[in-house]
Amino acid sequence: MPDSFYDWNETLAKQLAAEEQIELTDQHWQVIHFLRNHCDAPGRGCSARLLLKTLSRQFRNQGGKRYLYTLFPRGPVVQGCKIAGIPLPRYALDLSFGSVH
Repeated sequence: MPDSFYDWNETLAKQLAAEEQIELTDQHWQVIHFLRNHCDAPGRGCSARLLLKTLSRQFRNQGGKRYLYTLFPRGPVVQGCKIAGIPLPRYALDLSFGSVH
């Protein structure tokens, strides 16, 4: 994991994805860049619940939450944030929230 949000780069993302056994496609990159842009925007909260809701809305035309879980089987928030170099949001591993382990 990078030391800070701004130490991240696409080479590091590929290494982190390989650790998660994910081969990055254009669809993955769309989600990763959306996550980074969303979490870097001033005034945007990055709680896990809000982030999943925002992701589902953003990618609803592709299938929403189901689509996101096909890309990131352990969870679009948990795996997506890891690969995107974003600190894990609050409650991302709360089992009542629905993270997949």
